[in-house]
Amino acid sequence: MITRDPYPKLTIGQAAAFVGVTIKTVRHYHRLGLVAEPQRDGSGYRRYASADLLRMVRVRTLAGAGVPLAEIGDLLDADPERFAAALDDVHRRLTERIEDLIGRRDTLHRLAHGDRVLLPERACAVLDRHAELGFDPDYVAGQREALILARALVPEIFDSFLTRLEQSLDDPEHVELTKRGWEARSWDPDDPRIEELASTLSDKLLSDRALLATPTGFRNRSDAASRYGLVNHHREDQAPSIARLNALVEANLRAAGIAVPHQ
Repeated sequence: MITRDPYPKLTIGQAAAFVGVTIKTVRHYHRLGLVAEPQRDGSGYRRYASADLLRMVRVRTLAGAGVPLAEIGDLLDADPERFAAALDDVHRRLTERIEDLIGRRDTLHRLAHGDRVLLPERACAVLDRHAELGFDPDYVAGQREALILARALVPEIFDSFLTRLEQSLDDPEHVELTKRGWEARSWDPDDPRIEELASTLSDKLLSDRALLATPTGFRNRSDAASRYGLVNHHREDQAPSIARLNALVEANLRAAGIAVPHQ
């Protein structure tokens, strides 16, 4: 008389399909010792029982939740207290990964806006404010480059630099003077209007001397003048009249006692 096993057993292909993984994955579980390989039957096939499938489901679920396969075996065999502690650790690591991925996603989003990825939100807001106030796009581009250089080369004064820009943009008179300074790029370097504009700009800057102060730590750097010059004189080689305007403003500030670095 032929007897039948009352407990249905499955081939590896059936087991994999039932659990929702591939045969390759089941074999990988075997190699890692996560799921024991069942004995072969009389036909030479390995047959999987419900207990095997339950183990596979647990492994698949933990792996899908982000638990490294190398840790799953110990986790499944742990007592309830160790299991809970291990899951808390996995939760912490997953949270860190999520935060890292969100940061990368935000970086990619900002990359779509060019060099904005190199600047903090506060600096980007300053650039947006320039655009809203009607500054020439080329001027805004130059300011963006100067901010990037300032953040990299003179981080000690970057925040104070932003504060000065923010306050100047809230002053309509300063905005108009700045726009006029940008218009001066088309003037002849010897145009007498440059000296007049430099004097007006200097007076405006000196009206709030506190904003012109630079941190002692930066002033004491041996290369402070070079770093300052690379930022404050960026693009001057493209506009000789702007170079003269800036030189006159700096000279006026030094004459008034402001410690502007000499190159």
